[in-house]
Amino acid sequence: MTDMKFKFTIQDYQTEAVDSVIKVFSGQPFHDKINYRRDVGNQDTQGALFNKANDLYMAMGFVNAPIALASHQILKNIQDVQNDNNIKASSALAKHMGACSLDVEMETGTGKTYVYIKTMFELNKQYGWSKFIVVVPSIAIREGVQKSFQLMQDHFMEQYGKKARFFVYNSKNLTDIDNFSSSADLSVMIINVQAFNARGKDARRIRMELDEFGSRKPIDVIAANRPIVILDEPQKMGGEKTQKSLEEFNPLFTLNYSATHKEHHDLVYVLDALDAYQKKLVKKIEVKGFDIKNLRGTDGYLFLENIIVSPKKPPMARLEFEIGYDKSINRETRIVGVDDDLYALSKGMEQYQGYHINDIDPIKGILTFTNGVEIHTGESTGDVSEKDIRRVQIRETIRSHFEKEKELYNRGIKTLSLFFIDKVENYRKYDEDGNEVNSEYGQMFEEEYISILNEYLTLFNTPYEQYLRNIDVHSTHAGYFSIDKKGHKVDSKIKRGSDVSDDESAYELILKDKERLLSFDNPVRFIFSHSALREGWDNPNVFQICTLKHGGDSTTNKRQEVGRGLRLCVNQSGDRMDEHVLGTEVQDVNKLTVIASDGYKDFVSSLQREIKDDLYERPTKATQEYFAGKRIKVGDDVITVTNEQAHEIYRYLLKNDYVDEADHVSEKYRADVENKTLAPLPEKIRDITEGVHALVQGIFDEHALDGMIEDGHKTKVLENALNDNFYKKEFQTLWNYINHKWNYTVHFDSKELIKKAVKHINEKLFVAQLQYTVTRGTQGEDWNAGTVKSGSGFVTEKKQTYNIDRAETSQVKYDLIGKISAGTHLTRRTATAILKRISPVKFSMYKYNPEEFISKVIKLINEEKATMIVDDITYNKTDGTYDSSIFTAEKNKDFSKAYLAKKNVQDYVFADGTAEKSIERKFAEDMDLDDKVVVYAKLPRGFQIPTPVGNYAPDWAIAFQKGTVKHIYFVAETKGSMESLDLRPIEQAKIKCAKKLFNEISTDDVVYEQVDSYQTLLNVMNAI
Repeated sequence: MTDMKFKFTIQDYQTEAVDSVIKVFSGQPFHDKINYRRDVGNQDTQGALFNKANDLYMAMGFVNAPIALASHQILKNIQDVQNDNNIKASSALAKHMGACSLDVEMETGTGKTYVYIKTMFELNKQYGWSKFIVVVPSIAIREGVQKSFQLMQDHFMEQYGKKARFFVYNSKNLTDIDNFSSSADLSVMIINVQAFNARGKDARRIRMELDEFGSRKPIDVIAANRPIVILDEPQKMGGEKTQKSLEEFNPLFTLNYSATHKEHHDLVYVLDALDAYQKKLVKKIEVKGFDIKNLRGTDGYLFLENIIVSPKKPPMARLEFEIGYDKSINRETRIVGVDDDLYALSKGMEQYQGYHINDIDPIKGILTFTNGVEIHTGESTGDVSEKDIRRVQIRETIRSHFEKEKELYNRGIKTLSLFFIDKVENYRKYDEDGNEVNSEYGQMFEEEYISILNEYLTLFNTPYEQYLRNIDVHSTHAGYFSIDKKGHKVDSKIKRGSDVSDDESAYELILKDKERLLSFDNPVRFIFSHSALREGWDNPNVFQICTLKHGGDSTTNKRQEVGRGLRLCVNQSGDRMDEHVLGTEVQDVNKLTVIASDGYKDFVSSLQREIKDDLYERPTKATQEYFAGKRIKVGDDVITVTNEQAHEIYRYLLKNDYVDEADHVSEKYRADVENKTLAPLPEKIRDITEGVHALVQGIFDEHALDGMIEDGHKTKVLENALNDNFYKKEFQTLWNYINHKWNYTVHFDSKELIKKAVKHINEKLFVAQLQYTVTRGTQGEDWNAGTVKSGSGFVTEKKQTYNIDRAETSQVKYDLIGKISAGTHLTRRTATAILKRISPVKFSMYKYNPEEFISKVIKLINEEKATMIVDDITYNKTDGTYDSSIFTAEKNKDFSKAYLAKKNVQDYVFADGTAEKSIERKFAEDMDLDDKVVVYAKLPRGFQIPTPVGNYAPDWAIAFQKGTVKHIYFVAETKGSMESLDLRPIEQAKIKCAKKLFNEISTDDVVYEQVDSYQTLLNVMNAI
C-alpha cells in the first residue's frame, strides 16, 4: 500500500500572514552568518570532541544579528501593518520578551504551523536570521509540529532552495544543542513546555551544569544564539512560572500563534473563526443534536431519525419504535407515512394507542399524530436510557458517513469518522486468552453498520458498491489508544489539572498513520480514540466527529471538539479540495457533522458563545468616520480613503438600504452579497469597489454567526435524479451540441505582447524603496521615575528618513528572468526582451525591492496577456464527452432551498444565493411559466469550459419551441449585474472565451450570453 503524500500550495491569506510579520522589521539590514566564540565547556570532559588544532573552528557559533531598528520605528511599522489589516492600532510596543512580541491569530485548520514555518524562511531570506525555537504546550502538539516540518521539507526546498535543520529537544541528547549553535543554516529547535518547566529530573537538567555537557548549562548555550522564539498556542503557556522560564532563552523577539489568544500583545494579523468561515477556508459545521422529551417510561418509545422527500410521493419518516413479537419486544426503524397507525405496526402494543400519523412536515422537521403529540427530527420520547443515546449517536454517525461517502468516493476523497470515548473498555476488551474482542460500543457499531450498509447495497454493482462489498465490518473500524507493557489498549493517563495525555507513543501511532488512513486501499473508515488523545487528531478527511460521553458531561469545550475536523479535505493525490478546485461548492463538499450527545439548540448556543467570545474586537457600525483614513488595496497599490470618499461610501450604503437606522449592516446587504446582486458604487469611487466591500464585511454583524452552523437533522434531498425532460429530443440535441470536452490554443504575437507589456509596465509599475527613520533626542530636564516609566524622559529633536540600498547589503541571488518567465508562462527570450525595453528608471526599481518588482512585473504582463486572449484563442474538440452522471453527482442538498421545477431535466433546482427569490430561482420560475421554453437544465458545476485564466462553468442550457424565437438553443450565465465593470478582469476574460466557444459551435443554433434576468434573455434573443 503506497502512502498518499500531502501537497502544499501557496495560499494568499497565508502569504498575507507571513508578510504581516516581515513588514514589522522593514528597515532592518540583511546580516547573516554573524559568528561568535561558543562556550564549548570543559574540554577534558568532552573527550575527543575537540583538539587543540581545531579549537577555534570547533568553537565557532552563529548567532542572530541584533535588531537595528529603534523601538519607535518598530511600533510605527506595526501600526502600518495594523492599518493595512484593519486592526486596532497599538498605542505602545509590547516588549514582554525581546524587542517586541507579535500576535498572529489564525483559526484552527487554516495552516497556522505552515505559516510560522514559512515565516522562518522569509525572515532568514530577508534579514538573515537563522536561529528559531518553537515552544509548544504539549507532547501532542510537539509531535504534530515535528511531523509538519517533515511533510513540508520538499515544499519549502522548492521555494527557498534550502531545508530547515530541525530537532526535538531531548535532555539526554545534548549534542543537538551544540549542532544548533554551530550551524550557519536555518536551524529550529522544537521544545514542549514540560521539558523546561516541570518538576521532574529531566526538566531540571536544562538549567544544570552537566558533566557530559562540558560542565555547561544547556539553557546558557541555547540563549547565546539570541533565538527568535515562536509560541504555538501561547494561551496554554500563560503561567507566571512558564513566562519567566521563557525569558531565559534570551529571545530576539517573540511570535505568538493561536486561534484564541488570552494575553494580548501587538496583533499584526487576524483570521478568526468568522473570517475563516466567510472566506471558505475551513469546513462548514452541521450539528446533529438529540433531545429527550421525557423519561417517564410510561409513554411509548419513539425516535424520529429523519424525513424522506421525493418529487413523486408525499414525505415519509424514518421512525424507530417498539414492536411486540411472541418472545421479545424489539426496537426497530421503519419508514412510515401519513395515515399509518403505530398501534397496528407495533403488533398491538398498548402504549401506541391513538398514535395515528396525521402530518409529516419536511420543512420544520415535525411528525404529528392525531392525538396531538408532536415529535421533531432527532428527538426521542419515552423510556430512553444512556445506552439508547449512545446507540443512536453511533447509528447517526454511520448514516451521516454513508450519505457523504457516496458522493465523495466519486471525487476520489476518502471519508473518515472519528469517535472519542473516555474508557477503552467500552469499545474493546480482552477475553481469557488475551485476545482483543468487541465490547459494548464495538458491538453496537457493527450491528448498526451492517443494518445501514444493506440500505446502500443494490443490484447495481457501481464502483462505490464494489468498494463497500470489499470491506469487512471488522476491519472498517479501529482503535487508537495508549498501549501498556502487555500490548493491551488502555485508558490514557492524564495529569492532575489537565484533560490531555502526554503519551508520546500513542501520538506517534496516530501521526504515523495520518496519510495511510487517507487511502482507499486502507479499509479503516471509522476510528475510535481516547478523548485525552484528541489534540493528536487533525486529519483533514474527518467528516464526522462523535463524542460518546459515558456517565456525565466532559470538560472538553465545544470548540476543541469541533476543531479536530475543520481542515479542508484532500483527495487521493493529496490535493487540497479548496475554493480553487471546487469553486462555490467548497463548503458543500467540506462539511463537518458533529453528532452531539445533547440537544441541537444547547450545543449550538454553547458553540456560538465560545466562538463569539474568541472573536477579535471588531467595529460594529458602518459610519463615515469608520471608513475615513482606512488603507485599502487597489490592484497592487495601497490607498488611504479620504473624507470625501468616506462620505460617498456612507451615502451609497444609506441609499441602497445597506445600513439600518443605527448604522448596522442590514440583512439586505448580506442577501445581496450572497446573491451577487450588490448595487454598483458611484462613479467617483467605483475603482475602489473591492476594498470598500472588504471594509463593510469587516464590520461585526451579530447575525454573521447564524449561518456558520447548520442543523444536521434538516430534511435533505439525498438524490436528484434525471427525469423525462432530460430524454426529450430537444434537450438531447442541445446536449449533443455542448457536451464535448475542449482544449484550446492561444497564438500570441510575441512582438505585439512585448510592445504592449513594455508600455503597460512603464505606465503602471511602482516599487516602494525600503526606508528607515532615525530619531535623535536628548534627556529631558524633568527627569524622574514617572517620565521614564511613561516614555517621555527623552525629548525628540530631529527625525531623518534614509533609503536602504538593498544592492549593497543583500546576499540573496535572484533569477530575475527565470522568475518572470515562470510567472507569465512566457519563454525566457520573451521575458528578456520585455525587461530590456522598459525604461531605465523603471528597471532601476528592481534593486529597491526585488521581490516586489518581480511580482508586480509578472502581474502587469499577465494583464496584457488577458486582453489578448479572446482574439487569439482557438478551441479544439477532443474525443472526450461529459457523461450525464455529472448532473447527479451533487447529493444531500437542503430541501428547504429546493425549487420543484416543471421543465428542468432534474426534479429540483438548487439555486445559488440565500434569498427565496434569488436571481437563479426567479430565472427558473420564469422559464417554467413561459410556453416558449420546452426544456432547460441548471448545468452542474462539473460542466466546465477550459480558459487560459481558469475553468469556467455556465449556469443554464435552454431549448426553446421551434418557431417561437430566432435561436432555438441557448447557453446562459446569470449575473447580478450587466455592468462589465462590476466583474473582475479574469471573470470578464472567462465569459468572453465561453462566448467565443459557443458561437464557434454553431452560429445558427446555439447562442451564449450573460444575462441578469429571463426578460433580459428574451430581449437579447430578439436583438441577435
